[in-house]
Amino acid sequence: MLKFTKMEAYGNDYIYIDVRKEKIEKIEELARMLTNRHFGIGGDGLVLIDNSLVADYKMRIFNPDGTEAEMCGNAIRCVAKYIYTKINKKKSLTIETLGGIKTIEILGDLIKTNLGIPEFSSKLIPVVTDKEKFINENITILDKEFLISCLSWGNPHAVIIVDDVDNFDVLKYGPLIENYKIFPKRTNVTFVSVINENTLKIREWERGVGETISCTTGSAAAMVITYLLGLTKNKCEVKQTLGTLDIEFDTNNQEVYVMGSCNFVFEGVIYE
Repeated sequence: MLKFTKMEAYGNDYIYIDVRKEKIEKIEELARMLTNRHFGIGGDGLVLIDNSLVADYKMRIFNPDGTEAEMCGNAIRCVAKYIYTKINKKKSLTIETLGGIKTIEILGDLIKTNLGIPEFSSKLIPVVTDKEKFINENITILDKEFLISCLSWGNPHAVIIVDDVDNFDVLKYGPLIENYKIFPKRTNVTFVSVINENTLKIREWERGVGETISCTTGSAAAMVITYLLGLTKNKCEVKQTLGTLDIEFDTNNQEVYVMGSCNFVFEGVIYE
């Protein structure tokens, strides 16, 4: 019997298990089973909360296809709220992820995440190219040419600017770009429209998941790329399918800060 908590951030929902208290096996198989919305609990992934040797706590994320993701900005806010509510009342936390150690601040109903410094090295993202950085580069997918820019928060992102993100065919092009030959580890794909210099709107095709209605790291990637291309200021609102994030790119220390919220949905037990 496993205890779990369901949480969501702007509709991006995950199943959370505190593995400091619960022992689980066959994690990949469990993730596939539990995230199924017809035969399981349903969610965009499974998140494990554990002790860490290098930070206050550790977070592991598993996609619905069983693959492990490096980082999720929505999930890490939920982990911080879970810890603050159920474990201790520290308002500042460090959380270990496969994408590095992230610092989180609890500010009432809002949670501020320091995503750190974006990685632009093609080799480290990774992108298969002879270019040191992959910014505003042309690729052709089926019948369309795209200008694509890549970065990583520990998890890879490809950002594509489109005129009308609401009516763009994300379901058609998202999986093709995710699995495009230049991405050896696949990639998350952020489609973004620039509303004005202070406002962006995105839709996200998430690696191993499909289209999600919210993505913090995708929103941050869109904000950083549009700023570097001279299209926005270094502090923007990023509108998602559900909810808006406030994102700032600190041009002095090159770190990116995201302000947003998250919620508990329900708790329960899994009978094995």
